Amino acid sequence: MTRPLDFSRLRRTSLYSRASKVSFRGFGLPPRRGMSFARFLDGLPDYLAAKDFRAVVEAIARARGRGAPVLLGIGAHFIKVGLSPLLLQGIRDGVFTAVAMNGAGVVHDVELALAGKTSEDVAAHLQDGSFGMAGETARFVHDALADGVPAGLGFGAAVGKAIASSKARYRKKSLLGEAYRLGVPVTVHVAVGADIVHMHPEADGAAIGEGSMRDFRTFCSL
Repeated sequence: MTRPLDFSRLRRTSLYSRASKVSFRGFGLPPRRGMSFARFLDGLPDYLAAKDFRAVVEAIARARGRGAPVLLGIGAHFIKVGLSPLLLQGIRDGVFTAVAMNGAGVVHDVELALAGKTSEDVAAHLQDGSFGMAGETARFVHDALADGVPAGLGFGAAVGKAIASSKARYRKKSLLGEAYRLGVPVTVHVAVGADIVHMHPEADGAAIGEGSMRDFRTFCSL
């Protein structure tokens, strides 16, 4: 028969002498009416995400202060959850000197430029087989590559130029289009077969691969 463990001989330590990772001295301060945003940031807890966020902000400020570049790598969700305007402002203010993204980021950015909306209902559209079948999205991306890649542009610049020079209603909201207009590199790093536009008949593997490889080399030079 298994007997319960006897805890009577347990060797204990003192809370007061034990090293601890959290102290009330690092706790957050509640916001007050009229508080500046800078003061609000200073009042965030000195732990985990808030601590990391402040460290990143300080590192960016130091880098730009000495003229060093700041490259921001983003995934598609950065765009689909509505953060593009913040990044665009950072680009205009000279905070970010280049951006790297994946192919899905291009999809969301193009759809926002064309229609002002993106992010379909994946679960519902998988049921009827229509997921990823928006023709306008695929045609725009592949037409941009067909024009831009033979002219020596990378994936990001090809799509950015196409958006900036188009009559798309929301082109000024586009990260790719505005970055191209401002002369800030956006490199696109594609995994073939991972994006909805790869399923369309206009997809040209040579253009996709060459454009993305060119962007990889550009990224390495930044």
